[in-house]
Amino acid sequence: MEDVTDAGIYARESSYLDRYVQVGVAGGRVLRVTFPETPEDDAETDHDVLERIFEYLDGLEEVAFDDVQVALTMPTDQRAVLEGVREIPYGDQVDVRTLARMTPELDHEENEDLNLVRTALDNNPAPILIPDHRVRDGPSAAPPAIEQKLRSLEGL
Repeated sequence: MEDVTDAGIYARESSYLDRYVQVGVAGGRVLRVTFPETPEDDAETDHDVLERIFEYLDGLEEVAFDDVQVALTMPTDQRAVLEGVREIPYGDQVDVRTLARMTPELDHEENEDLNLVRTALDNNPAPILIPDHRVRDGPSAAPPAIEQKLRSLEGL
């Protein structure tokens, strides 16, 4: 796992997304990835994770984030769903039922479990790093326009 050591807020403007990409980091983990119209006043521009996100957004080659530590401060069952999302390869997509099937202890035929999957996706603290845009019929924590651009970038 990559050690994310520099605590703080980091942001850079993305011409592709027409927004800033902002990353919050503390305790060696990414806490949040957001897409504000303007970054926090104290945001810095240089961080290894932010650099990798922009390599991904360049779309020139596949970039993986499986070694980046993300703080998942949520119920265990939702965390398990998001850990499953991290296993969906670049350029692939699954539906909510398949993601439920991929998640231990969930039944892809139970509405309660499918709702749990949707809740976890909606509460994703780090879109791109946890690529919820690869779940075609679930919500994304990224704004809809950002989600569509990420899907387009991967040919989904």
